[in-house]
Amino acid sequence: MTNGTGAGNPRPRRRLLWWGLGGLAVALVLGGVGIWYFVFRDTSPAPVDVGSAARSVNRDRDKTSSTTAPSTFDGKWNVNTTIGSFSDFSSSFAGYRIDEQLVGIGAKTTVGRTPKVRGNLTLGGAQITAAKVVADLTALKSDDARRDGRLAEQGIQTAQFPTAKFELTEPVDLDKTPAEGVSVSARATGNLTLHGVTRKVTIPLDAKLTNGVIVVTGSLDIKLPDYKIERPTSFAVLSIEDHGAFGIQLFFSHAG
Repeated sequence: MTNGTGAGNPRPRRRLLWWGLGGLAVALVLGGVGIWYFVFRDTSPAPVDVGSAARSVNRDRDKTSSTTAPSTFDGKWNVNTTIGSFSDFSSSFAGYRIDEQLVGIGAKTTVGRTPKVRGNLTLGGAQITAAKVVADLTALKSDDARRDGRLAEQGIQTAQFPTAKFELTEPVDLDKTPAEGVSVSARATGNLTLHGVTRKVTIPLDAKLTNGVIVVTGSLDIKLPDYKIERPTSFAVLSIEDHGAFGIQLFFSHAG
């Protein structure tokens, strides 16, 4: 016989068992949240946005060519790669966005960007009369160095086709000359050369004059077969869409 509180009483053991099971359930829930947070959640950078890009210019005024608008907007404007930081995508860049299905993770938007861009545009009144931008694709970086390395030989094959280029073929009417802090939307028609293939495209653009710098963002949906691009393969990738977005975020400073 026991008095209800001794070693022979099963109730304390039952309580310990329930506490143990409860602790295990909490650990599993927290572990699942942790796995989702670090593995399954989509951590892709946001699409380009002229407002966000303009704020980068204001945060980095000491690197702009001037803190006020130039005396004339006419003439050549060069891509300025000294503004902002590529680490948080507050600088000039060009890149891609494409959806893929990953083993054990599922759907994910993959983003790769390069800070190595050069080019210029020419303004005359309320019109862009010329523009050319070249991106060094060998410097593309995504969230996985293995993916970036594969692109040298697969997909856009940067070892063979190291650059992408856009060159304006028709003037762009802005309706009005740039004004500080005012956003303007336009469509730029020209030739896009990617993977050794040149095609005529029209890119929707947003522009904003901020602190004497012309901020330009734009994104164009492209089909990989149009540029003879074969989708990369990997043991970790179930599938990749046959189309993606080519995007730019560019800061232009007046050449003087």
